[in-house]
Amino acid sequence: MNTNLKRRVAVSAVFFLSGICFASWASRIPDVKNLLQLSEGELGGLLLGLPAGSLAALPLAGFLVHRYGSRKVAVISAILYGCALPLLGLAETKLTLLAAVVLFGLIGNLSNVAVNTQAVGVEFHYGKTIMASFHGLWSLAGFVGGAVGAAMIDLHISPFYHFSIIGCISLLIIFFAYRNMLMEDVNTGDSKGLVLKRPDKLLLRVGMIAFCGMMCEGCMFDWSGVYFDKVVNVDAGLVTLGYIAFMSTMATGRFVADHFTQRFGAVILLQFSGILIFFGLLLAVIFPSVIFATIGLLLVGAGTSSVIPLSFSMAGRSKNFPPGISLALVSTIAYFGFLFGPPVIGFIAEHLNLRASFLLVAFVGAMIAVLSFTGRDILRKPDTAS
Repeated sequence: MNTNLKRRVAVSAVFFLSGICFASWASRIPDVKNLLQLSEGELGGLLLGLPAGSLAALPLAGFLVHRYGSRKVAVISAILYGCALPLLGLAETKLTLLAAVVLFGLIGNLSNVAVNTQAVGVEFHYGKTIMASFHGLWSLAGFVGGAVGAAMIDLHISPFYHFSIIGCISLLIIFFAYRNMLMEDVNTGDSKGLVLKRPDKLLLRVGMIAFCGMMCEGCMFDWSGVYFDKVVNVDAGLVTLGYIAFMSTMATGRFVADHFTQRFGAVILLQFSGILIFFGLLLAVIFPSVIFATIGLLLVGAGTSSVIPLSFSMAGRSKNFPPGISLALVSTIAYFGFLFGPPVIGFIAEHLNLRASFLLVAFVGAMIAVLSFTGRDILRKPDTAS
């Protein structure tokens, strides 16, 4: 196995680790809710601790990666992520759960910025776009984590023991992966200054695209099931059909996105992604039947699959910022979309209806195509594939 392939396998393993930890927590949220006897409103408020912790981590992540290198930060944060997971199962009060959720979000995003910086370096050494395949493994880990969670529930294993098992597996993964991770980061930008400065034109444009992509993702994660329940009016057993359709094409799309990026260029792929999201949601809104809504969310999943990987890949090649800083800047902008998108959908749904909410998300998806088209000259600068 050559050096580049070893690096790719090692970084892929850390992406998988991150995905299975997150999915393990997500799969047991209903159990944690029941154990602590939380209302829907209380749970929703506590879950805001995750994106809050994630946002708080971003400036710190950029500083640490730039100062100490992505390998060291990725390894330490991956170890802490596996150790933080069981704490979620130990929480016995609302306050301790909130603290554990904030900590989980904070460590998770430290790992996210560090491992994406590693991915930028591996991609640089490969000489071609491979970022989407890393994110594809995160999505695949989401399926695995969900399946393991369902099995743990069926076997009546408590969240704490479930999370402890996954935490131990995570420690094993990082033990075998860290040796082959990149020792030094690729410095594509100005290495002076550790503070997060104002994004340049490239990072601002990429951040806006990532914001739209994360908003679409977040809305599908949180509202696709509700849409199928309230608007499509499916039987209880089919409520998750839209979510499964979305996730399946998002995961699959990430494994083939690199091929299409090499063939057509990142900018064209981003434009096509925005068009897919727009028409997919438009189809689900205009024809809210099981067949058309499912087809619509299949298109949305395919459209969102490459937006974040391509955004991170472009950000990592910035000429004005080192990779850790540029990824932190873009992630900060993007996470606001993930944080505020779902509540905005709920607000519009309450005052109008869910179809109006999904129509708004359709236009957010269209903005990805517009931003990619109007900024194509800016976006092509760091992207050799374009």
